[in-house]
Amino acid sequence: MQRLFPSTPAAGTEEALTELEVEAAYAYPEPLDRPWLRVNFVSSLDGAVSAGDGRSRALSSPADRRILALLRDLSDVILVGAGTAITEGYQGVRPREVRANRRARLRLSPLPPIAVVTASGDIDPASPLIGQATAQTIVFTTSAAPWARRAALTEAGADVVVVGTDTVDLSELRAELDRRELRRICCEGGPRLLGSLIEADLVDELCLTMAPLLEGGAAPRISAAAPPVAPPRSMTLRSVLHADGQLFLRHVRDLD
Repeated sequence: MQRLFPSTPAAGTEEALTELEVEAAYAYPEPLDRPWLRVNFVSSLDGAVSAGDGRSRALSSPADRRILALLRDLSDVILVGAGTAITEGYQGVRPREVRANRRARLRLSPLPPIAVVTASGDIDPASPLIGQATAQTIVFTTSAAPWARRAALTEAGADVVVVGTDTVDLSELRAELDRRELRRICCEGGPRLLGSLIEADLVDELCLTMAPLLEGGAAPRISAAAPPVAPPRSMTLRSVLHADGQLFLRHVRDLD
C-alpha cells in the first residue's frame, strides 16, 4: 500500500507503507473528549455500493478488507444498520492476534461491540450476531418496537437500548455511546443510516474505498433515504492511499 497524499520527500519511490504508517493514517483525534463518528464505505467508480447480489463484497479487495479490519481495530464500537447487518451476514468481531496486540497497545477493550440500528427491532434473536458475539451486541431501537421482540433479543444476549419513539434518535444514540465511553465510532453503513447521520449532522469523517469498476444497474449510492442538507457539509481531504488498483480516501469535516 502506497501513500499518494499527502506527499512525502520520497514521493515517487512508491515504497510500501508499514503497518504502523497505515495505522497512523487512520488514527482518531487525540485527546478524544467527545464521540467521533467515522463512516467507512466501498463504492464503484460510478457510485454503486453493492454488486448484483446486493452485497458489497464484490467491490472489495484484500487491501480493502485490511483497511476494514484496521478501522475495526481502532474503534470502540462498530455501528451498522440492521438491513446491512442482515444482508452482509454480520457476526460479532472476532479475536485475532494482530487485533489483540494492537488494541492492547492502544489501551482499548479486547474487542469492539457491534451496535445495530433498527427502529422495528426486527432482528432474529438466533442470529450469530446476537448469540455468538464475544463482545455483547447493542441493539438501538424505539419504544414503538414490539415489546416481545425487544424481550426476545434481551433474552438471547443483546443489550437492547431504546432511543426514540417511532424512529431511532441518532443524537441520543451518540449520547448513549458517549455515556458508555464508546467514543471511537466506526459506522459501516448502510446507505439509509448514512443518509440519516448526514441529515442529523453527526458525520465527522468519511473513509471511502473507490473500486476500479463500473457497476451500472440500480444499486444505491452511499447515502440514501434522507433529504439533502443545505448547505452541504464541507469536508477536507486528509489522505489518499493506493493498493490493489483501489483508492482509499479519508475526508474529515471542516471546523465550524
